Amino acid sequence: MGKSQGSSAGIFAIKRIYEDPSDDDGCRVLVDRLWPRGVSKERAQLELWLKEVAPSPPLRKEFAHMQERFADFRAAYEAELETNPAVQTLHGLAAEHGKVTLLFGARDPETNHARVLLEFLQG
Repeated sequence: MGKSQGSSAGIFAIKRIYEDPSDDDGCRVLVDRLWPRGVSKERAQLELWLKEVAPSPPLRKEFAHMQERFADFRAAYEAELETNPAVQTLHGLAAEHGKVTLLFGARDPETNHARVLLEFLQG
């Protein structure tokens, strides 16, 4: 189950897209640049696919989900998020819906961009 955190502008949580949707997900937003394998659009039950908030392709390739590169990846991705207008889109959705669940496809629930994004949004 994904972690959630409250703020005055709503709650953010993260969840693997391969987990079943639930009523308490709120607004479901896919935050991967690539569509996850084996997941139909119907099963995903997305409100939005926000590719723009994902790490840039060069950063994603450099990280390659390698644990030893995660600290450098986190710093570089947070720098990208500082100037990314898609972050405001997520804050707007949280204000509108009360809760936004950030969906990701990565296998590792801790070492991935959605975790960095969640912590960035919680600020």
